[in-house]
Amino acid sequence: MEQRPRIEDRFRLRALRRWYAVCWVVFGLCPPLIAVHDRIDATKYGTWAAIALAAGAFALRTALPRGLVGRPDAFLCVLVTVLGVTAVLLEGGAAFLIVSLPMFWMHAATARRAITYTVVATVATLAGNLAHPQPSPGNAVFTLIGGAGGILLGLLVDRVIRQADARARVLSAQLRRTQTELAEAHQRQGAAEERERLAREIHDTLAQGFASIIALAEAARNGIASDPALSVQQLRSIERTARENLTEARVLVGSAPGSDAGTIARSLRRVLDRFVEDTGLTVHAELADIACDQPTRIALLRCTQESLANVRKHANASTVSVVLERGATGIELEITDDGSGFSPREARGFGLDGMRRRLAELGGELTVTSSPGEGARVFAALPANDRI
Repeated sequence: MEQRPRIEDRFRLRALRRWYAVCWVVFGLCPPLIAVHDRIDATKYGTWAAIALAAGAFALRTALPRGLVGRPDAFLCVLVTVLGVTAVLLEGGAAFLIVSLPMFWMHAATARRAITYTVVATVATLAGNLAHPQPSPGNAVFTLIGGAGGILLGLLVDRVIRQADARARVLSAQLRRTQTELAEAHQRQGAAEERERLAREIHDTLAQGFASIIALAEAARNGIASDPALSVQQLRSIERTARENLTEARVLVGSAPGSDAGTIARSLRRVLDRFVEDTGLTVHAELADIACDQPTRIALLRCTQESLANVRKHANASTVSVVLERGATGIELEITDDGSGFSPREARGFGLDGMRRRLAELGGELTVTSSPGEGARVFAALPANDRI
């Protein structure tokens, strides 16, 4: 049979071991002392000495598990000897043996050694009983029954413990595998969220800038012969937009700081001025001087840029209105146009979804109201959260 950890080490229920120790003292050590307390011959003192030896060995085993006397084999050898001696002195020791049987399984290094100690203790007790001038047949029978029962019960408990250990190892392996899979899932989720964030940032910054560059370049090429001054202005806008795109690209890869600090109104004013310069549309703006943190400012700025890009590409509008104010629940941004409008339910694309997700990450929401021929209204609301 293969080597296994000592049952004492594997049997972790300390409270149960303490209760058994108490029961062993009360029902194993005390009865022999009581049986000889009124005798005055050598039997009394021999029994007391044997019980004291067993108690002392057990105490050392418990207190000094790594000491010479505290080694399990030393303690079990002492216990076997005491069982044999008390069987001789007390005309049998079946009860003491039966109470002591768990000791062999708790302290032996292997099941095989536990069985060996049980057999030796049974033989010693039986020999002690037979060596007495008046042996007790009943005590001998109980000794044999107790030894056999101790072996069977010990093997059963040992098997249960082995099965429990096997299940624990399986569950531990499953737990480690699940933890690994969970860590990988978190890693994949983090990568997916990062890709989504980059895609949103690219769409709201670089893609819009490139679309503006393309539109301005086409206009400059078409008007270079008829209106050179306007083409020069458009080329300057292309250069400025390209520089801004380069700055945004550096921000995305982490090689440059984010957008400059300031109020959201100042940032929106620059965006609107560029929009008017590039498109020639009429823009009415009411921008309250609201201070906010960087995430809120960027979210509102990106919503404005996306909305204006949609107006430029799809609305065919002549007038755009932008209102920024502090409402009852937080910061509110409203962008309306008098263009051709659309059906929000049928709208497809990354822009609106990107705006909704960006605001949702900050606890805000986006409302889009429009219908064909009726223009469009984009309303963004963000909770204050002590941002000002």
